[in-house]
Amino acid sequence: MSAPQAVISLALDHPDGHVIPLHWHSRAQLLYASTGVMTVMTGSGVWVLPPLRAMWIPAFTEHHIRASGHLSMRTLYIRPDAVRDFPPSCRIVSVSALLRELIVYSTTLSRFYEPGSHAERIMSLILEIIQFSGPVPLDLPIPRDPRLKKIFDRLNGHPADGSTIEEWGAHVGATGRTLSRLFRAETGMSFHQWRQQLRLLEALRLLGRGEPVTNIALDVGYSSLSAFVSVFRKALGVTPGRYFRSDTRASAAD
Repeated sequence: MSAPQAVISLALDHPDGHVIPLHWHSRAQLLYASTGVMTVMTGSGVWVLPPLRAMWIPAFTEHHIRASGHLSMRTLYIRPDAVRDFPPSCRIVSVSALLRELIVYSTTLSRFYEPGSHAERIMSLILEIIQFSGPVPLDLPIPRDPRLKKIFDRLNGHPADGSTIEEWGAHVGATGRTLSRLFRAETGMSFHQWRQQLRLLEALRLLGRGEPVTNIALDVGYSSLSAFVSVFRKALGVTPGRYFRSDTRASAAD
């Protein structure tokens, strides 16, 4: 982390289910999985990253990572002063075919390259073409209110729980109206929208592990496969069965 180079790349492979414990870096990260799916959690949110997306993580941001499916993780560690105009909070980055190839290629280069070298030019090009996405359905804000946090903790492990907002109110000691107001204020979503987002992220994680789509639909709380496919397609533009196909990735990235 103390190397003089502005950008250093690293390639790591992890098996399905591997967890990288809570940690932080003195450099910012561009975190990308060329294969597999990563679930990244910080103190403020949860992100699920399929190969279509990378994640910008500012320096000193605590996070942990869970692998779904065999994970080929490719990371750029970026000195903060090299990208002064980049966002101060975690953001999703759309990965075009060009950006993907450059990230993967960068991990084959020497980490300790000279100024003006081929490697430095590659790293500079990567920083130049990074484009931050607008809101995309691949992240979930974690509410801070203790009552909402109890709901998150439960649903994060049991997304199929179909309790109503009033039933949650009885469980955590608040009225359904109060919880609805708090969800809007802290997440920008209704409880129904927030829970649907949580279920969608869990579905992406399970798809990354190669689970059957019908099983996933039931596991995340949908009464039928057709209902799940409809929600998934509305949010991500394709059916669950097509989402991780290479031809879909290429067309979406383009």
